[in-house]
Amino acid sequence: MIPGGGQPNMQELLQQAQKMQQDLARAQEELAQTEVDGQAGGGLVTATVTGAGELRSLKIDPKAVDPEDTETLADLVVAAVQAANENAQALQQQKLGPLAQGLGGGGIPGLPF
Repeated sequence: MIPGGGQPNMQELLQQAQKMQQDLARAQEELAQTEVDGQAGGGLVTATVTGAGELRSLKIDPKAVDPEDTETLADLVVAAVQAANENAQALQQQKLGPLAQGLGGGGIPGLPF
C-alpha cells in the first residue's frame, strides 16, 4: 500500500474527463461552423469548406471557363478544394491539437492515454 493514498481520486478523474469531452465537443462544433477558403489559378477558382472539411461553396471566375478546355477548369476546381481542405486541416490542428495533447500527454493522471 502506498502511504497517503497514492491512488488518484476517481471523482476528480471523471470530472476532468467530462470537461475534456465537453471542450472537444465545443471545438468540433466551432469547426463545423467556421468556413475557410482555398484558391487556385490566382483566385480564378475559390472553394469554401467548413473547418470540418464540408464543401460549402465553389466560385468560378468566368475567365476560367473555356468550353474548349474543361480539363484545366476541372484541375483548378480540384486544386482549390484541396487547398481549402488543407486550410481546414490546419484549423482542426489549431483547435483540436491542444485537446488531443491533453488526452495523449498524460492530461488525466492514472489513465493510459
